[in-house]
Amino acid sequence: MSDVHAVILAGGSGTRFWPASRRSRPKQLLPLAGREGEPLLTATVRRLGPLVPPERIWIATGAHLADATAAALPDVPRSQILVEPVARNTAAPIGWAAATIARRDPDAIVVVLPADHFIADEHTFLEVLRTAIGAAEGGYLATIGIVPTRPETGYGYIEVGEPVAEGVHAVARFVEKPDRARAAEFLAGGKHLWNAGMFFFHAGVMRDAIRAHLPALAAGLDALDAAAARGEEAGALARLFPTFPSISIDHGVMEKASRLAVVPGSFGWNDIGSWEVTWELAEHDAQGNAVPEGTITVEAHDNLVKDLTGPRGRRKRYALVGVHDLIVVETDDAVLIIPRERAQDVRAVVDALQARGETERL
Repeated sequence: MSDVHAVILAGGSGTRFWPASRRSRPKQLLPLAGREGEPLLTATVRRLGPLVPPERIWIATGAHLADATAAALPDVPRSQILVEPVARNTAAPIGWAAATIARRDPDAIVVVLPADHFIADEHTFLEVLRTAIGAAEGGYLATIGIVPTRPETGYGYIEVGEPVAEGVHAVARFVEKPDRARAAEFLAGGKHLWNAGMFFFHAGVMRDAIRAHLPALAAGLDALDAAAARGEEAGALARLFPTFPSISIDHGVMEKASRLAVVPGSFGWNDIGSWEVTWELAEHDAQGNAVPEGTITVEAHDNLVKDLTGPRGRRKRYALVGVHDLIVVETDDAVLIIPRERAQDVRAVVDALQARGETERL
């Protein structure tokens, strides 16, 4: 097996998790699901341990998050935190990371994963990853498609084609986010999977695909390689990266490339899209409440309370009386109270703070 490197995309903002998520500490740096106190990014790297050691882990993130990212991943070499000068969607950081890895290991297989997902069944997840890595070794641009459990309209889909290897299928096509009726048809038909943004490829195969479908990005990566050979990569990166096209790897490469493969996966995947999902994944009491230890509940059910204040705040006693289906999140400088069914509307708070100029709370 070729050496496997992993690139973790960790530049998101996570505005739907205000007040916990801030510009300097976004969603991937928060313990929103899974092990107590473990940030989502830390969990993503830990899960990869049996396949990819820290010396072959690469993190793509923004300059304002570099220090916090390094603190969350003390075993990952600081030199492997790839700091993007500006945000350029996913094609640019994936291309840059693949080029950087190829300089060290031209035959590397690269795994690209988002930093902020939750996986319930980690053993099965690793088995599916091994299958996808095998597809990449066979020259495919591969991805994992999540077996859908509901008619979800918030995800793109992958239509499954003919089998090409054990557990691996050709990609018939990528499908944009559907409406409710079409999503229900996809679920019933059994030929469509959720696109979870996980990618697997030989570094050289991805570089060829970028050259074919994103020539401007390919030219920039060539210039970066030449600058790196002269020991001038940092200056070239600051100059060139802002000129790279801002496009997703899905739209820029995957939807246009040939020899695409998908591996169906079912391992308790969740993209942690809102506080509602945090409630769903948390441990509940007999009344469905997910609350701090010692919370008093009287005729209260199906609530989420998250105490994210400092040590002094953790001695507070929460009490819920006669309320249900609420989300209550407290930090040192803000409190959010919102019905669970409106969890997606937290963005409106962020918009209001921006309009007021309260940037210190963003």
